[in-house]
Amino acid sequence: MDLLDMIRSIDKPHTEDVLHPLSTIWGEHPSLPDALPEYPRPRLVRDSFLSLNGVWHYAITDSDAQPDTPDGRILVPFSPECRLSGVERQLKPDEYLWYFRELPAFPRPAEAARLLLHFGAVDQICEVYVNDTYLCTHVGGYLPFTADITEAIRDPSAPGRLTLRVRDLSQTSYHSRGKQTLERGGMYYTAQSGIWQSVWMEWVPDRFVTQLSVTPHDDLTSITVSLETSAPGSVEVFLLDEEGRPFTRGLCTTSTQPTGENPLLLSRSGSDLAPCNHKSEGFYPAHVRLYIPEAHPWTPEDPYLYRMRVCADDDTIETYFAMRTFGVAPDAQDVMRFTLNGKPFFLHGVLDQGYWPESLMTPPSDKALVYDITRVKYLGFNMIRKHIKIECARWYYHCDRLGMIVWQDMVSGGTSYAKPLTSYLPTLFPGVFTHIHDGPLKYRMLSRADKEGRKQWEQEMRGTIAYLKGTPSIAAWVLFNEGWGQFEANAMTKIARSLDPSRPIDQASGWFDQGGGDFLSVHNYFRKISVLSDKHNRAFIVSEYGGYACHIDGHSSVDRIYGYHKFATTEELEDAYRKLLTQTIFPLIEKGLCGAVYTQVSDIEEEVNGLMTYDRKITKVRPVPLP
Repeated sequence: MDLLDMIRSIDKPHTEDVLHPLSTIWGEHPSLPDALPEYPRPRLVRDSFLSLNGVWHYAITDSDAQPDTPDGRILVPFSPECRLSGVERQLKPDEYLWYFRELPAFPRPAEAARLLLHFGAVDQICEVYVNDTYLCTHVGGYLPFTADITEAIRDPSAPGRLTLRVRDLSQTSYHSRGKQTLERGGMYYTAQSGIWQSVWMEWVPDRFVTQLSVTPHDDLTSITVSLETSAPGSVEVFLLDEEGRPFTRGLCTTSTQPTGENPLLLSRSGSDLAPCNHKSEGFYPAHVRLYIPEAHPWTPEDPYLYRMRVCADDDTIETYFAMRTFGVAPDAQDVMRFTLNGKPFFLHGVLDQGYWPESLMTPPSDKALVYDITRVKYLGFNMIRKHIKIECARWYYHCDRLGMIVWQDMVSGGTSYAKPLTSYLPTLFPGVFTHIHDGPLKYRMLSRADKEGRKQWEQEMRGTIAYLKGTPSIAAWVLFNEGWGQFEANAMTKIARSLDPSRPIDQASGWFDQGGGDFLSVHNYFRKISVLSDKHNRAFIVSEYGGYACHIDGHSSVDRIYGYHKFATTEELEDAYRKLLTQTIFPLIEKGLCGAVYTQVSDIEEEVNGLMTYDRKITKVRPVPLP
């Protein structure tokens, strides 16, 4: 272990640094009226769609009273902190961010139709008003939510007025925030706020589909379609061939009794705020099983997707799914392995935090999403660990169609992390910290003393699984990372398993392992990597390693270097990177290593340990294929 490198890598705030204004090729000449115009929800597509991305008005105030005049214009869906928004101002925890815009005329297609207003994500607490009528409050900066604005809009053929009031407490509260911080530096990045994913409207019938997921069965001969509707009734499901013609049909009837509230659409655990949903009494579930003889399986090499049409009375949606299964099972030598379609499959992964220099967590273009995924595939990886961030829906769609397996993290939160406890000491003494229990006596130590914060995280875990369960490329859920806001991991694993028994679970990535889940999951940047035995007989994965750093002048945000094991040139970096894979990681596969995740896709601000520079203009290494 290189102790000097470890000491140098301790992250510190460097708020005095001025970030160099880097840009990707997609952010250099943005088309302002057409910011991210693509259909934002590829897994549930309707004909009715009106994007609200573009130029809005905004204001930042120190009072919760609505200002008389805006401060200026902002390009939605880019956060005010980023350059593409046109604002470049940090929202403070004691400030309010206001959004204003006129809603365009959007004629009603039928008398009973409902008008839904969708937000991909707003960070963190968002109140929605239409024509000065309060509709709802949504809490949580990473999940989508929807408001029914039918009654508030009054006359859909005439413009209406949309107003949002947003607060972002960042690290001053327990809310989920991932790597965002008001004191940027090291492995923590510029905090953003407000709208950061697409905003759009659509008309739906009075009875419509609200949720949909498809689960293939283990034998890959059939699927179960699970859905919810806003009112009880029958639903038809059609599988479509490549020309869009139905070849299999299923019919089901929803329950006459509603379920509880969908976790995606509630405002806050235990609060009395109006939930952002259509009918407060809940939603009506249904399930139908369809058989697909001689199914075409999905793999990273052959990412075949089936098309599907779902009809609930006048509501017609189109979606897609894949025939694949993920799991953990013993191989011929009785070694626990990750499996794809019932066969052992090595996960050659890379960590992806989803940041861009000109736009922070929002991609500057849909093409930027595609570029990152295809570049990762070019370099020889078959898996991306989406690290403590929930990406926009189109990113998952591109992974589905391009053949990239996804290891999906929950977003971390909690009060201020005790970095010596959660980062530095476990690196020095990993065996000690594996045995620390995360129950009530350790709530405060692991930044989870606040009961409301624990409830909020659990609700967001439920919402994340509900939102992404139907994504074919997601292979596993990662509940906690390095103890950041970790609590009761075994209990949370049990809940996650009940919500989605079709995927394995990485309970605690890094350390603070509680013996549950399907993986012994470790981080190793400084020690010799080896396969560890596990008394709980789980598969072994190195869920973070590498972090090799190489600063490139003109393509780095700051002149200082943060990373593990520093290299002066790309030639030195590439030689070390190739040796790490071919002489350390790949030989461990036969010894029981079922997956490994290299840090990381790109540089981010002070971190220069990416395979690509932050502006994506230089790829620092060449492909190293799996043996």
